[in-house]
Formats: sequence, C-alpha cells, structure tokens
Amino acid sequence: MDKPKRFLECLLPTTICNLECPYCYIIQEHRRKMEKVELKYSPEHIAKALQTERLGGKCWISICGAGETLIQDEAIDIVQLLLKEGHYVNITTNGTLDKQFDKLIERCNGNLNHLHIAFSWHFTELKKRNLTDRFFSNIVKIKNAGASILLQINLCDEYLPYIDEIKRISMEKLGAYPQVALTRDESCNPMKIYSSLSDEEYYKIGKTFDSPLFDFTFKNFNVKRNEYCYAGEWSGVLNLQTGWLSKCYANCEGQNIFENINEPIKFSAVGRYCQNCYCINSSHFMSLGVIPEIETPTYAQLRNRPEAHWYTPEMETFLNFKLNESNKEHSKVYMELKECYRNIRRKFNI
Repeated sequence: MDKPKRFLECLLPTTICNLECPYCYIIQEHRRKMEKVELKYSPEHIAKALQTERLGGKCWISICGAGETLIQDEAIDIVQLLLKEGHYVNITTNGTLDKQFDKLIERCNGNLNHLHIAFSWHFTELKKRNLTDRFFSNIVKIKNAGASILLQINLCDEYLPYIDEIKRISMEKLGAYPQVALTRDESCNPMKIYSSLSDEEYYKIGKTFDSPLFDFTFKNFNVKRNEYCYAGEWSGVLNLQTGWLSKCYANCEGQNIFENINEPIKFSAVGRYCQNCYCINSSHFMSLGVIPEIETPTYAQLRNRPEAHWYTPEMETFLNFKLNESNKEHSKVYMELKECYRNIRRKFNI
C-alpha cells in the first residue's frame, strides 16, 4: 500500500493563459507577461532529479503554472516521467485545452490511476467564451480514462449572481457540487478575502456548497502558526524552471536540486520559525500533516466527493495518509536544542 513520503509543490513559471480572470493572483501582482519559460533542464533530467530513491519514496507531486499549466510544452513529458518513476502527480489546469488531455491519456496510459487533475472552473470566463461544454467534456474524458478529478471554483463577487446555476451545472455534469476555494486579495498587507462582502457574508455563501475545502481554508486564513512545522523536511516548493527547492512559500532557504542529481538532497524543517502571517496553501501542506500536532482532515477528505467517485481507489487511499505516517517526528529534546541553536544565531546575527 503506497504512502506519500514527501509533498512537492512544483511551479512552472509560464504566465501564458487563454483566460483572463479578475481574481488571478498573477494579474493582481502585475506579473502576467504571456510568455512561456525556457526550462534549464530537460524533462528527463528533472525526472532523474526526482527519483524515488533520492526523495526517499513515492511522493505527492503537484504541478501548477503561473498561467495555464498545460500550455508549457514540457508539462506532459514531466508528468509522464514522474508517473513512471512511481510518484502520484497532480496537474492544476483550466480544463480547456482538448488536445493536451488527449496527449495526457495517450502518454500516461497505464499510470492514469496515479494521476489527479484539479480542474479550476473559471465560470464567467468560460461562459463568456462559450467554453463550458468543452471544459466538462474534458473532465469526463479524463475521469473515464481512469484518472482522479477535482472540480474547484474560486468564490468571488463576480460569481454571486450565478451561485444556483453553478450548483445545478456541477450536479448535472459531475454528480456533486464543486469544492470551493477562498479567494485572496494579495494587494493588501495583511491579505484579505477578495470580496466586497463581509467575512461573515462571504462564509455564509461558501457554506451553502457543503465544501470541506472551503471550510478548512476559511478557518485557517490569516491564522498565524507557531507549532513545529516539518515543511522543508517532509515537503517543499520546487521551481521546475531552475531546480530551486525552498522549504515553503514563506521560507526561501533551500538548494538547487537539479544541478547535481548525484548529490543527496538536504532536507531541513522550518520548525517554529514560520515567517508568514499564515500557512499559504494550508489545504495542501497542513492537510498532509506537516504540523502533526494539529488535527486536520486528510488531503482527500478536503477534495474528493465520495458520492460522485471523483477519486480512483488508489488515489483515495494514497491521499488519506499523512506524511508523519511515512516519516519520523523529531524528539522533544532535538527540537528544543534546534530552537536554542536558532535563537543563538539570531541573537548574534550569524
């Protein structure tokens, strides 16, 4: 029975997208250049750098673009090779590129039960461009081919007049409501919810979707974490263009793991020194158990709709495990010594 050894959040920093959503973080931050990126390493090299032996076992690897993930030419090759390596792989996509899904099915045949596609439903953009039927056709195609699927929608003000329509279409097409993502306004410091509604009004609408994902992200939004965190040891954020592996979104300490793939990767936990105001992508990291002392639903429990069988049995089993079931937690003595050492370094700026 496969259990995840580590979780890697992988970024393909291409900013090209065929949609233009108002809540897009890349647009909010004025980083959209509509450019593909030139990867410094081939898909074959990337797969060798991420071999199960080097990472310690089979991992949960999630790939997302800064634009549309599947526009980057190498994306499918990377996914195919990582699946062959034995990993379980997620791709986040807007679901509109028909030919890319045909390629995925053809190239990943035999390993599709280890593939998870997170379909982001950009409702008004698809409606405006008459792409809704294409979007759901691709979801059904991928699911019927043997992969797991997630339908996710960002709750924003633009969608408020269409809430009933969104629920109806989702139920008709996929047998369940979408999982709902809280949408951040990243122009603010601290961040706030991307809505003119009060937090209470926003939550009341999101709650009607009966979405575990929404409940969890709302509960943990802007909540500062001070517990011992194993991000950096059990998980990391990897730039697939450069090979830079950092501990998490808030801690850029790390190493280039693509330069010399014969060298072991040095994994080191963040500990109690999280530098962020809250856990970015808590629904990924925290649900996978990087903070073991906090009880959370599993990754699968936040995303699957069991009544509609969105997940394959293999994927559901794999994503119902947590990382501390494949890794050893540090002793209290070790953690106290490490905290003391860090305090000394901070005090003397060394």
